[in-house]
Amino acid sequence: MQVSKSNKLANVCYDIRGPVLRHAKRLEEEGHRILKLNIGNPAPFGFEAPEEILQDVILNLSTAQGYSDSRGLFSARKAVMHYTQTKNIPNVGIDDIYLGNGVSELIVMAMQGLLNNGDEVLIPAPDYPLWTASVSLSGGKPVHYLCDEQSDWYPDIEDIRSKITSNTKALVIINPNNPTGAVYPREVLEQLAQVARENNLILFADEIYDKILYDGVEHESVAAVAPDLLCLTFNGLSKSYRVAGFRSGWMIISGPKQHAKSYLEGLEILASMRLCANVPAQHAIQTALGGYQSINDLILPGGRLLEQRDTAWELLNEIPGVSCTKPKGALYLFPRLDPKVYPIHNDEKMVLDLLLQEKILIVQGTAFNWPWPDHFRIVSLPRKDDLEMAIGRIANFLKSYKQ
Repeated sequence: MQVSKSNKLANVCYDIRGPVLRHAKRLEEEGHRILKLNIGNPAPFGFEAPEEILQDVILNLSTAQGYSDSRGLFSARKAVMHYTQTKNIPNVGIDDIYLGNGVSELIVMAMQGLLNNGDEVLIPAPDYPLWTASVSLSGGKPVHYLCDEQSDWYPDIEDIRSKITSNTKALVIINPNNPTGAVYPREVLEQLAQVARENNLILFADEIYDKILYDGVEHESVAAVAPDLLCLTFNGLSKSYRVAGFRSGWMIISGPKQHAKSYLEGLEILASMRLCANVPAQHAIQTALGGYQSINDLILPGGRLLEQRDTAWELLNEIPGVSCTKPKGALYLFPRLDPKVYPIHNDEKMVLDLLLQEKILIVQGTAFNWPWPDHFRIVSLPRKDDLEMAIGRIANFLKSYKQ
């Protein structure tokens, strides 16, 4: 008997670890060295976690053998609660915070708890594809609103308004944005909040990169800008504290909750079903949020992340027919290929051809639900000399590439 995957997976994809990566693994097995610019995983590029975080997790292992509360350890949630206060998010109590096995688990949980078949969720294009996949897996319909490359990749408010229907339940905001690196100023957040306010939408705010900011840019939480709206804010330790493998994230529920009692009960049920998040990793949260913020050493002048962002941005813009908006945050660049110079019809094929020829692994723009095959994403995590080599190979590839 043929065993098939569930129909629920029909519209679910995650091409950051998709078919092209399988080709990359095959090439590695054949002895080739592949430079992987496809995933924001700090550890392989020499970014190590702060020592005090590792020590606290080790010291608490003996008390981390049993389950915790389904929402998470009190001490860790208390630290997150204090962090919400520094972000000016009002009226968040201990029980408004859920810890999860990374933000990814919590996003899936939030979608499963909310959506009925056919419910629509507004998601940016380009997006972090887990959002689109989670909506689809939960029976919902992802509806993508455009972000405007000519306006620093800010959301197109009128495009959002045009896509709202009676089935629209929520608006997703990814800020700082993956893959574009955009950081939204307060006036943009106020416009987004007003759209949600007028249409009774829940706000979902993905803020995992809120500490990775460049050029003096400051981050504001939409939950602080719009305290009158029900908002679920997602954050965690993976990027800013370089412990992606710990899978330690949190979800904060803010705003008026009285009218959302049923939904919140659903979240509690789902949290209980998975028993709890990984307990040893929860012990990293209090130390991380309360300790020395070493991420600042990486993003300020002289820091690796800032230098690498600058190097990648400059080199990409030097390639004929390639343009790239300067990222203000996060760990990625999302350059554009001028269709007149590079008439590419299938960007996944382009990415595979680049891998086979130059042994560089990037991700095609359509993997982030961008509607046209004219962009790609690279991470800015490799050291400067590796970025120079990689982007040089991309330039060499594009020089003669045809489809």
